[in-house]
Amino acid sequence: MPARDDWSACAAPPVLSARAEMLARIRAFFAAAGVMEVETPILSHAGATDPALASLDVAATPVEAGAPPDRRLYLQTSPEFPMKRLLASGSGPIYQICKVFRGGERGRRHHPEFTLLEWYRPGWDDGRLMDEVADLVRAALQRPTLPMERVRYRDLFREVLDLDPFTAPVQTLREAAITAGIHDADRLDLERDAWLDLLLTQCLEPRLGRSAMSFLCDYPPSQAALARIRPAGTSPDDQAVAERFELYIEGVELANGFHELTDAAEQGARFAHDCAERRRLGLAEIPPDGLLLAALEAGMPASSGVALGLDRLLMIAVGATHIDQVLAFPIERA
Repeated sequence: MPARDDWSACAAPPVLSARAEMLARIRAFFAAAGVMEVETPILSHAGATDPALASLDVAATPVEAGAPPDRRLYLQTSPEFPMKRLLASGSGPIYQICKVFRGGERGRRHHPEFTLLEWYRPGWDDGRLMDEVADLVRAALQRPTLPMERVRYRDLFREVLDLDPFTAPVQTLREAAITAGIHDADRLDLERDAWLDLLLTQCLEPRLGRSAMSFLCDYPPSQAALARIRPAGTSPDDQAVAERFELYIEGVELANGFHELTDAAEQGARFAHDCAERRRLGLAEIPPDGLLLAALEAGMPASSGVALGLDRLLMIAVGATHIDQVLAFPIERA
């Protein structure tokens, strides 16, 4: 049990006020832009199949009378799937501020329960959405002159590590990690995308967002997640890319956005690939979201969407160095 003196809040009253004021500015931003606030369920019969995410689950029997004993409900890792169902239902542009949950995440910038801002813009591509994300961050931080830059994933690896992340073999990536002095890199046995992620987080992310908001974009197709693939011949170097971006400020990843995949068959294939990868890694089986696939089949409009971590944004706003400094009650005091 927590100690008796752990009843008090971690976040100081001025930080609690800063959170409330930031939320008010965000809601005012979307009201002025004509984007509707929505709510979707926190519990779902489907979880996140992505092997990089750990869904938290609960027994469904107390919630649903007569449910089988082994039936599970999952706490959302993101409101993405139900929000896409709203888009397919004709909602128009929407946003949501909500709590999301991810297992196995605890650290200076990580907490298993955190606050996410997610929004979708029908008819927009990822480039246009990046501009709006920049405007939203300027409003939330009250820094109207904060500049932005777009950095292509391939260009960043080439410039800093002198390698092409789209074509470099695994051995080259491993050697780059060893040369960079990444701990235990010489002992690791990783797949290609895992090496790229390791190099990105350890060598490249700390450089991003130092003089401007950095939008890292045009990812390798193998890292598309829920984004569309832009075919070869339509990008500057004739390379197929995932229409995906991430936002960094002061070396901290704040947002992840996509020009959204709307093809039900392709989405189903990606779910199946995720499930096969989870089995290979010995991870828990997670049921894919059939309702999302049905919504895509019915016809979700072409859209771009983004998820932005508000706790991390608040950390930047108040100069916090640990996420607990902006939380009323972190998990150890919950």
